[in-house]
Amino acid sequence: MTNTPKTIALDGPAASGKSTVGSRVADALNYLFFDTGVMYRAVTWTALQHGLDLLDEAAVAKLTEETPIDVRPASQDDGRACDVLVENEDITWQTRRPEVDANVSTVAAYAGVRAALSQQQRRIGLRGSVVMVGRDIGTVVLPEAELKIYLDASAEERARRRYDEIIARGELADYAEILEKVIQRDHIDSTRDVAPLRPAEDAIILDSDHLDANQVFEKIMALCK
Repeated sequence: MTNTPKTIALDGPAASGKSTVGSRVADALNYLFFDTGVMYRAVTWTALQHGLDLLDEAAVAKLTEETPIDVRPASQDDGRACDVLVENEDITWQTRRPEVDANVSTVAAYAGVRAALSQQQRRIGLRGSVVMVGRDIGTVVLPEAELKIYLDASAEERARRRYDEIIARGELADYAEILEKVIQRDHIDSTRDVAPLRPAEDAIILDSDHLDANQVFEKIMALCK
């Protein structure tokens, strides 16, 4: 695969399956799988550690600008997709703590945080051999990516998939409630002032409503070749 793109941007709405398929593509190509959401989690964790008021946008943005974050291929076989480092300290699993889950959406909405992290994401992406997953990779973070894919699916289909995942784990779920949250998240992502969710003009749009995960994977691998 001598012509395999070195930088792959994979964007799309919440619950479109980008992380699942992105991770498989990265494994197949022996690339770094970089879900940019981990950086927002890293900032949230760091802000909590510093005792910041997470509603103080200026303080959180300043911390983000001053905090070096790196994402590297997984160094341990413990289920992680990558290593997340803050000032060279491995905080991979700390980013998954409940208090981070509860606050990351607040932090990720801040323009100053997004601007600062876009620069750090770009630094990592320009190393190459990366599958970068997010909502604004092809449009803002890495507009020169050699392959840009926008993975889409209807809100109903995405809600159904998330519902099925929760039920499969033996937990209770309410489809109508999940659908409402998906639609709400879409509205927030697509109408925000900074880097709204939309396909890049030169992105290949893959509608996965009638495709399973294996079919999406095969289509993306075909595009890589």
